[in-house]
Amino acid sequence: MDDRAGGESLLFLTDDQLRKGIEAMFFAYRGFTADPDRILAEKGYGRAHHRALHFINRSPGTTVNNLLNTLGVTKQSLNRVLRSLIEDGLVVSAIGTRDKRERHLTLTEEGRALEQALSNAQRARMRAAYKAAGPEAVLGFRAVLEAMMDADMRRQYRKLTETLGPGV
Repeated sequence: MDDRAGGESLLFLTDDQLRKGIEAMFFAYRGFTADPDRILAEKGYGRAHHRALHFINRSPGTTVNNLLNTLGVTKQSLNRVLRSLIEDGLVVSAIGTRDKRERHLTLTEEGRALEQALSNAQRARMRAAYKAAGPEAVLGFRAVLEAMMDADMRRQYRKLTETLGPGV
């Protein structure tokens, strides 16, 4: 049976169909991260650096605490990532004006250029995939991704996409 034939068959997924979906996610993620991984490796960075750059770019002036919440990582691991990005001149950390304990993060020009290169690679891959799949598949894909998020993540994602511009 073709997994794509007849939506009715997808309402009662077999373990084999689910396994195929899981494997597709693994391979898609590998493809999605391949180009940025090459760019990051040249600079001695990893995916945690990419995620930090992405979300700092998405919300300039965000606080370290907001970034911790968005990324869902430990303070220790984020501090390692931020320390290297700051030392390398990609991120600026400024003391808050209202609360001196806060650290506000923004990308430098060099940081924006790196983030742009990483995002361009991923946008090109997503654009080609979306074009090949068609608009209904894109909406379905987004619905599946959102359904996989737990409620808190989904709220956070929707807040981010609503306040900072349209998503998919």
